[in-house]
Amino acid sequence: MTEIIRPTLVVDKDICMQNIERMAQKAKDYQLRFRPHFKTHQSAEIGNWFRIYGVEAITVSSVQMAEYFAKNGWDDITIAFPLNILEIDIINRLAANIKLNVLVENKEAAAVLAKKATYKIGVFLKIDTGSNRTGIEPSKTDAINTILELLSKNKKVIFKGFLTHAGHTYSARSTNEIFSRHFDSLLKFRTLKQKYQSNFPNLEISIGDTPSCSICTNFMGVDEIRPGNFVFYDLMQQNLGVCSFEEIAVRMVCPVVAKHASRNEIVIYGGAIHLSQDSLLNIDGKPFFGRILINKKGEKKLLSPRNYVSRLSQEHGILKVSQKNFQHFQVGDLVEIIPVHSCLTANLARKYLTTEGEEIAMINT
Repeated sequence: MTEIIRPTLVVDKDICMQNIERMAQKAKDYQLRFRPHFKTHQSAEIGNWFRIYGVEAITVSSVQMAEYFAKNGWDDITIAFPLNILEIDIINRLAANIKLNVLVENKEAAAVLAKKATYKIGVFLKIDTGSNRTGIEPSKTDAINTILELLSKNKKVIFKGFLTHAGHTYSARSTNEIFSRHFDSLLKFRTLKQKYQSNFPNLEISIGDTPSCSICTNFMGVDEIRPGNFVFYDLMQQNLGVCSFEEIAVRMVCPVVAKHASRNEIVIYGGAIHLSQDSLLNIDGKPFFGRILINKKGEKKLLSPRNYVSRLSQEHGILKVSQKNFQHFQVGDLVEIIPVHSCLTANLARKYLTTEGEEIAMINT
């Protein structure tokens, strides 16, 4: 990678394609609609890789992202973020040209849709199944009934069903805990479906977290899955037991700019504005911001967990390495850092370089 002279996010297309194929096949095996979330890669080119495996419907995290992918040929899009009523005019323009679904979790947003939606638009009610970030608690059926009544005032607004992102699977301490939290979500949705299906026979259930979609095998009552991070995976997913190192498709490749033998530390050009501030706890209980790959005798080698990105400032990254490995780093070398969270790292990078040398643009680049 001699063409790399500054922090560069490198993506392995072959690994990405394998990850996409695996998830698409799983959706097919379980008779689920596969509506992948594109907020991880945010790239029209990478989005096209999904078409090879029959993907026709996608998920995004903002109205701006929906506009971007609509312009690039996607015409069935769910905006998986609570409706921002200030963007209703843009939402109407999108709904005029594509199949568009939005999320509602409160009566204020429902009232605006009921009053101002001018084209057919699908609506999912966002349900909080345990992550406590956003959404309606499934037991609060009075709130659900109020929202449904408001939505019914506009015939162009179509209630599609219930949707969740079980984000609390990301904080699980074991794969068994992921299974447990996923199953709890399924039970909550089954209760909701039983209550509302007689009035809405086509009601759908949509789930979206990568951990559950990757390793769980029970999708009772689910109609659609919307994972996103799986396209790249990262150390967070590997740490959860959701993927292997070999399935992580991205690396932040960074130049070595200094060495400090007295501290066994290597300084790289690659800081918080490249890797983000997301961290995990190392085997010694200290936070780390990435794992290190080096090129040793023509082969890539993943260094042990005692070698890691220990600190970040804006542009600087500090690698803590063993005395044994210190000699393998020279000023001017390139090192590969496996990111903790690929979604944020990609968002910061704004573009990719493939292992084949192709530069891939993202939204707004």
